[in-house]
Amino acid sequence: MKNITELINQFDSLVWGIPMLVLLLGTGVFLSIRLRFMQFRKFGFIMKKTVGQLFTHKKNQEGSLTPVQALSTALAGTVGTGNIAGVAGAIALGGPGAIFWMWIAALFGMCTKYSEILLAVHFRKKNTSGDFVGGPMYYIQNGLGPKWHWLAVLFCIFGSVAAIGTGNMTQINTIATSIGAVFTSFHPDIPQGDLQALYMVIGIVGAVLTILVLFGGMQRIGNVTERLVPVMALVYIVAALVVVFGNVDRIGGVFAQIFQGAFDPEAISGGLAGVAVQQAVKAGFGRGIFSNEAGLGTAPIAHAAADVEHPVQQGMYGVFEVFADTVVICTLTALAILISGQAEPFYGQTAGTDLTILAFGSVLGTKIASIVIAVCIAMFAYSTLLSWSLYGSRCFEFMFGTTGAKVYQAIYVIFVVVGANVKLGLAWTIADASNALMAFPNLIAILLLSPVVVKLTKEYQGLYH
Repeated sequence: MKNITELINQFDSLVWGIPMLVLLLGTGVFLSIRLRFMQFRKFGFIMKKTVGQLFTHKKNQEGSLTPVQALSTALAGTVGTGNIAGVAGAIALGGPGAIFWMWIAALFGMCTKYSEILLAVHFRKKNTSGDFVGGPMYYIQNGLGPKWHWLAVLFCIFGSVAAIGTGNMTQINTIATSIGAVFTSFHPDIPQGDLQALYMVIGIVGAVLTILVLFGGMQRIGNVTERLVPVMALVYIVAALVVVFGNVDRIGGVFAQIFQGAFDPEAISGGLAGVAVQQAVKAGFGRGIFSNEAGLGTAPIAHAAADVEHPVQQGMYGVFEVFADTVVICTLTALAILISGQAEPFYGQTAGTDLTILAFGSVLGTKIASIVIAVCIAMFAYSTLLSWSLYGSRCFEFMFGTTGAKVYQAIYVIFVVVGANVKLGLAWTIADASNALMAFPNLIAILLLSPVVVKLTKEYQGLYH
């Protein structure tokens, strides 16, 4: 078993290595050039057509979601533990400069996500239940042709595995351990057996809540995420701003650290000796892409259900999605951590939620911070769990039909209970590798179909020129 674990760890390091990060970033750069850097030129126009219409409700046709429901479902899967624990990990491994490279990954990732969502809407179809279905598997098969069916199946295999791991087990486990941390902060001597019983209860409750939403179909998932996402984002943003403004006199120095650390990490005091620029770049790119999911192919599955007249209309929500996830929420986490002065002891080590709690605790107090982070993580992780249930189900549906999707949903619910009660080292590694593996077929398809992206963008007045 030890040899198998080591082999999987080595494989994970390989697929998430520099070549993969170069492919992800390179795709974003290539698409940005082909689209004439529209994420910069037309940023105001895009925000007007997305943020400006968030509260404009319209009745969607049967079998679809409103554009905002589709966005909320995708954001629910995107905004998650990566925004809290992932940012802390990036800073610990790559120093403050990792945040600069996270921004760079996001700026080019905007065009990648725009393109994959546009293609998902353009090449979608209706299933036997009358629902719009789409995503990489459909634009691979319908856009590249039947001879590429094998590539679509590969995406679905890796996507369904990643949904169980990344979208399910790791999320419910994070909820369980975060709530456990709250109990431990108030009662440090709580027996391990009592904690394990708590984890079981959380797993069962999580499974029941998932059943209530999941088996209500796509519309119910959209309805729940539409209400949950704004609340969870607002709570976390307010808490982070309290920490930032609690130390606002240090904010200039923090930005100086970010920009200096991006190109000269060793110039930053406090344990960053020996940290190379390459480490800052890899940590920033890797955690940034993991957080906003640009290029992985998951979010397009949700966006494909949007009731829109033109694919570009929904594609623009992809730009906003990356902006909200990385430029806003991840940046606030980074500022809270760096401005609190809690990061230095963690440099060169593995860090996650523990560092974020310490940062928030510097202003809010450790007990209140642990509660706030636990509540935010519970909302972030549960919404991610719901969204990825849709992603995995759609992958199984593509391979085995609607009956296969129902079987997958039953398996998915079982793993909610399992995930709350196990140690997830190996499961996380497998899921992480599956994330990278499903990105390969998606990126290949996006690059080959880039002429379609440019053509449809040119058709939409006011965006390309």
